[in-house]
Amino acid sequence: MPFVAADFDPPGSLVTERFVLEPLGVEHNESDYEAWSSSIPHIRATPGFEGRWPHEMTLEENRRDLERHADDFAARRGFTYTVLDPEIREVIGCVYIYPDKEGGSDAAVSSWVRASRAELDGDVRQAVSRWLAERWPFENTAYATD
Repeated sequence: MPFVAADFDPPGSLVTERFVLEPLGVEHNESDYEAWSSSIPHIRATPGFEGRWPHEMTLEENRRDLERHADDFAARRGFTYTVLDPEIREVIGCVYIYPDKEGGSDAAVSSWVRASRAELDGDVRQAVSRWLAERWPFENTAYATD
């Protein structure tokens, strides 16, 4: 069974006053790499990332990871969005929307923000939760929480 229906058009963005979501792509590589590599302890303390990621990678390995996420998006296997500062377009974090491997929900969602912007963590979760309910075809989602 496909993750989303063939006629569903995934949203191209989510715009708020404090951040913007857009599909993650290789154009974000350097800023994405800096964001997560400067925030490893913070991300590992974020629900959904305990002990999984991040792990050491080179900038080129990060680029390949971004390519994989972009391929998933294009093939509709999963949807990864970068979280950007609306003014300077610096990567603040990421949002991942993938099939729930546990099978209890239509989608498993997780997000992280860089340590220097930790105050946005709750805002991202709230805005993404509303966005999922309003714009996505899922009946229920499992958003990684405390």
